[in-house]
Amino acid sequence: MAGVQPPPLRSLNDFLPSSARFAAPDVRDLERWNNRIINNLLYYQSNYLVSALGLLLVVGYFQPLQLVVGATVVTLLFPSFVWVAENQASVRCFRRNHPTISLLAILLASYLFVLVLGGVALFLFGIAFPLLMVLVHASVRRRNLKNKLENKLESIGLKRTPMGLLLEALGPEQETGT
Repeated sequence: MAGVQPPPLRSLNDFLPSSARFAAPDVRDLERWNNRIINNLLYYQSNYLVSALGLLLVVGYFQPLQLVVGATVVTLLFPSFVWVAENQASVRCFRRNHPTISLLAILLASYLFVLVLGGVALFLFGIAFPLLMVLVHASVRRRNLKNKLENKLESIGLKRTPMGLLLEALGPEQETGT
């Protein structure tokens, strides 16, 4: 964690400008779509964190116990998955080759644990909805020059950010410049 720098909060005008900076992704070019998502996750990570925390606070206000249960389940499952992936070659290989399926497996396992504990509404609205919001924004937000420059610095190792470490742990390879 040494050298990890939290990125700045992007302005609201940069995060949610006019529709000219948003476009539907080309679903036929999955590599380019994946690259757009990863680069937007890296660039807007502080904005995504603030947005997700805001939604979590709303859910936590209405269902505080379920929020604690859901957060505990996800907090225990994610590091467990990363630990297993680092210590088991077959899981590590699967994670690198299928990052989306790996993330879905973590979310499904979290859902099943929370279902058993009775917090389905919390999972759907407190955890999955913010993730869905982040992924939709990262999918449709077109990148600008500043975004591309910041992501270049991240990819060559001059800057290390929390989202960069998270993506590194999940396994998707970043391709900058697309």
